Amino acid sequence: MTEPPGTLQLLAFAEVPGGGNPAGVVLDATALDDTEMQRIATDLGHPETAFVTERAGRRLRVRYFSPGAEVPFCGHATIATAVALAEAEGVGPFTFDTAAGPVEVVTTADDERIVAGFTSVEPHVDDLDDDTADRLLALLGLTRDDLDSRMPLAQAFAGNLHPVVAVASRERFDEFDFDPAALRALMDERGWRGTVIVVHVGGEVADSLVAEARNLFPVGDITEDPATGSAAASLGAYLRDRVGVPAPFGFTVRQGRHVGRSSLLEVEVPAVGGVLVRGGATPL
Repeated sequence: MTEPPGTLQLLAFAEVPGGGNPAGVVLDATALDDTEMQRIATDLGHPETAFVTERAGRRLRVRYFSPGAEVPFCGHATIATAVALAEAEGVGPFTFDTAAGPVEVVTTADDERIVAGFTSVEPHVDDLDDDTADRLLALLGLTRDDLDSRMPLAQAFAGNLHPVVAVASRERFDEFDFDPAALRALMDERGWRGTVIVVHVGGEVADSLVAEARNLFPVGDITEDPATGSAAASLGAYLRDRVGVPAPFGFTVRQGRHVGRSSLLEVEVPAVGGVLVRGGATPL
């Protein structure tokens, strides 16, 4: 079986040509069942593919599948879908009804390109228990001495649940490695349907910070995600609610360098509520 007519493939959050995270987008999946959507996502092989399964004007039901399973929400595929819709129908707001909850999306024209921004569902940040934290660090070849004392271990949710590991040294951040199968087993056990966020902040942990992130996502042939919108939103909630950065504030996430797909995500964190993540998308 081939992909449905109109299936799109886009790169979201690219910082440079060839950067960004690839996503499949099926703008009319009304005739597809779960098995067919999973097959399409597996065949495309991108970290996620978005399927528009219902439509009422500018309100849509959207489902997301990785090559291995359905996931509640995907930020980069949301950006890709919103840009594709805006290119076809004009810029403006959309509402995506997702398994994680309704997500408000705004599209605008900026310097001859379309930029999309989504506001996450209500986030929350929780502790990582010591046993889980120790197991995760061991899988990454890290110790507690490698961690940034300003940014405690935690797990944050803004559509998907992501553990957050902040590494103090740029060298350790660049050189750590992991066994994808072993990490996937822990992620499945703990219900981490998104990525493991490993982050390094070289400057002050304050407004306008720049964070470099490696988002670990072992599924199929993928080990690291080049750009992760749900993780950027979760990181924003973590910085506000666990680290105590005074809100509102904005920051930048640079991601994808370690897999050759440099990406840039702009994040705005309000005093309360969902976190805004903004970026563009271009054809793959």
